[in-house]
Amino acid sequence: MTHPVRRAFSWSYQQPTLLAVITMLCWAGNFVAARGVHADVPPVTLSVIRWAGALAILLPFAWAHLKRDLPTLLVHWRIMLVLSILGITCFNTFAYVGLQYTVAMNGILLQSAMPVLIALIVFATYREMPTLFQVIGVSVSLIGVIYVIVQGDLAVLLTLDVNIGDLWLLAAMIAWAAYTALLRERPPIHWLSFTAATMVLGILVLSPFWIWELARGRTVNPTWAAAAASFYLVLFPSVVAYICYNRAVQLAGANWVAPFFHLIPVLGSVLAILILGERIQFYHALGFVLVMSGIGIASRGTATKLVT
Repeated sequence: MTHPVRRAFSWSYQQPTLLAVITMLCWAGNFVAARGVHADVPPVTLSVIRWAGALAILLPFAWAHLKRDLPTLLVHWRIMLVLSILGITCFNTFAYVGLQYTVAMNGILLQSAMPVLIALIVFATYREMPTLFQVIGVSVSLIGVIYVIVQGDLAVLLTLDVNIGDLWLLAAMIAWAAYTALLRERPPIHWLSFTAATMVLGILVLSPFWIWELARGRTVNPTWAAAAASFYLVLFPSVVAYICYNRAVQLAGANWVAPFFHLIPVLGSVLAILILGERIQFYHALGFVLVMSGIGIASRGTATKLVT
């Protein structure tokens, strides 16, 4: 890696705002991709493909750090197992199961509740109250998110049906909120060691459920769409997003990062405009302004660096 590239990477790794935005951009297409291939790839299999592929990419870079950090990992195996189950096994698998029964729009709407769930779990676990700016910012950006989702027509909210898929998605959101809140308990190891170890443990816990799914005759229908979705899920929502997200929370804290989740539906709309040729509407622009204003309010002040 050349010196300018190394310096740029080192600088980026200290910028929680940049890391959070990259994370949400990568996750913007997660539910859309999973819903698009729900008939071709069973949910647990899709989760296994995602994490096994991500681990294969990451392991060559993480191996030396894993060997060095193994004693620390063994000491902290309980919290590593909890974080792996919540962030790797449960969140994505629950979400993919839910998307077998409900539309991506419902998933995006539920994901908009993530900042509130994170704040509640952080308070319940650590008695840490969000700041006034965070409360105001989350409220403003949530209004912007809902406005984008309903395309400027609040009557659309009355047409959303709650089904078993939505309940699976809600369970996924709770699992991720708990993962985010507990990230402060992660052991003091290299970020590559932490990310690779959580993937390994998450896949191990997921394996019996994958075998059960295969035994029920749920197999992959090998289509180009399934291959493209798998590639996207392996590289962007998994490798890139998890590295950036874990570091952003490590630098700035869970409550500070939480409002950035409201970028996901807005960025999803932008991706649809750029990739699918959909037209930008007034509600996109107004919703984007509200979301960015809310994030700006919630992020007011200097992020507290927990670990450098």
